[in-house]
Amino acid sequence: MAAWLGRLLGLLFCLGVTGCASVAFVGQAATGQAEVMNKARAIDEVLADPATTPETANKLRLAQRLREFAIRELKLPDNASYTRYADLGRPYALWNIVSTPPLSLKPQESCFPIAGCLSYRGYYSEAEAQQYAESRKALGEDVFLYGVPAYSTLGWFSDPLLNTTLRYDKAVLARLIFHELAHQQLYIKDDSGFNEAFATAVELEGYERWLAQEGDAAAREAYPRAEQRRQAFRRLMEQGRALLEAVYASEQADDAKHAAKVEIQAELERGYQALKAEWGGYLGYDAWFQPHPNNAHMASLATYHEKVPAFRALFRQLGGDFSAFYLAVRQLAEKNRAARDEALAALRSAAVIGETQHGATTPSTAAP
Repeated sequence: MAAWLGRLLGLLFCLGVTGCASVAFVGQAATGQAEVMNKARAIDEVLADPATTPETANKLRLAQRLREFAIRELKLPDNASYTRYADLGRPYALWNIVSTPPLSLKPQESCFPIAGCLSYRGYYSEAEAQQYAESRKALGEDVFLYGVPAYSTLGWFSDPLLNTTLRYDKAVLARLIFHELAHQQLYIKDDSGFNEAFATAVELEGYERWLAQEGDAAAREAYPRAEQRRQAFRRLMEQGRALLEAVYASEQADDAKHAAKVEIQAELERGYQALKAEWGGYLGYDAWFQPHPNNAHMASLATYHEKVPAFRALFRQLGGDFSAFYLAVRQLAEKNRAARDEALAALRSAAVIGETQHGATTPSTAAP
């Protein structure tokens, strides 16, 4: 029996006996993961294959360099992940669904024995994801369905590179690899916001280090412009989120809250159009406004980015030492959730005060 198959059977047993997930959902997850593993081939084999296109070969060689950099410079796990390649024949590895009540920014959670409770739910089939999304909409919830190019099995399997990641440019490919390997470095159950913000912080710090050491002039020039757009987009969405939170926490009747929500969404659209004009018509965030960002969009952004400034502040307090950073984050992870959140909030506040006093303008987070 292949080692990965034994692990898959063990994982299925664990999922099945707990009753935390439906048989259908577990079945699609098993089938999807098995497909990924079955299609994976050693990268050296793919590079030697005459049928491999030059573009794919170049991206695979770049991915090999990025993996080596992640191990050497970012102190991320040195294992068999990203030593193989799988072409899934589709644009995304998974499709995730985030859903919230219509007057709340708190995402609905799905709970599993290994990963714990997650603020999103993933499907390997776009049709099944769409079906689940429609079922949540039928309950009156706000829903955000989006494609996922890469994911981590948290060390249960040796994650291969996928065609869904190679289609991106160098910058995104680097960040995806650093982000997913960071999940193998540290992951705690029942706290998606902590896990995703930690991985995003490693991704950003890692990419900036890669850019400084390995990046070309064009990439170094493009990065600040891209970060300025991300920062502007994040500020706009954070403003909208704060307005929605105030409305939902108020004592207004639900009808009045719904009306205020619609107006805030319209204001966000106007704000985005103004940003696009400043950017010379850049279209990179249009998908968020088709037709408009709802509560689930806001919840997804918060999961990945709300705590990022705190993690980056901690990293810089430790002089940019990745090993020391991981140790400090593990110590944070040992606290209960309330204590973790309190410690991260203090780190973020200190970072904001420091930036204000020193007039710093370097971006500290990145939107998707």
